[in-house]
Formats: sequence, C-alpha cells, structure tokens
Amino acid sequence: MKSSTWSGWIGFTGCLVLVIGVANFIEGLIAVIRGSYYVLTPSQVIVFDVKTWGWIMILWGIIVALAGLALLAGQGWARWFTIFVGFLTFFTQLGFLGAAQYPLWALTILTLTVIMLYGLLVHWNDAETV
Repeated sequence: MKSSTWSGWIGFTGCLVLVIGVANFIEGLIAVIRGSYYVLTPSQVIVFDVKTWGWIMILWGIIVALAGLALLAGQGWARWFTIFVGFLTFFTQLGFLGAAQYPLWALTILTLTVIMLYGLLVHWNDAETV
C-alpha cells in the first residue's frame, strides 16, 4: 500500500500556486495604482512603462491562480501547464531580483516557486497511484 504523502504534496502545491498567483496579482496592482512605487535605475531595462507592466502582472497572476485551481481540481493538463507557468514565473522573478530595491519580495516568490516545482516534479507517479 502506498502512502498518500505525495498526494498531499500535490494539494499543497495547488494551494501554493494560488498564493503565487495572488502575490503576482498584488505586485501588478501596486504597479498600476502607485506607478512610482517601483524605482527603476537608468541601468535597468524595461520594455513597458510601469503601469503596463502592472497590467501584465495582474493578468499573469490571474492565469497562475486559475492554474492552481485546476491543479486542486485534479485536472491532468494542469500539472504540465503549472510546471510551465512555474518556470516562467521563476525567470520573471529572477529579472525582478535584478532590481536591487526589492530583493526580499523576489526571493520570496522564487522560493515558493521552487517548492511548487518540487511538489510537481518529484514522485508525481506516486501521487497518481494513491
């Protein structure tokens, strides 16, 4: 008989994806409401103005949160989509980490994303057979 530990990890990961989606949403909301909150130095490259970037982050947060809900609902496609979303979030936050003014925020999201990817990539077959 297999342990249900890994199926618990998948549930935890689904909740974690929701938290990451909400955090991305809040990050974007701050950029839209208070455009001067995020400080950019002349050496930083940003393709959009801060408000446009904020709207992109709001939409991204909604997508991530919906992926978490699909994962919690046990949708098979949600695992691979969430892994893809996790890698994109990871690299997005690495770029945000380069903005030395807010490293703790980026490190928090990076840590949550690594834990999320661990929950999705390690022993997935064990979770499916329970």
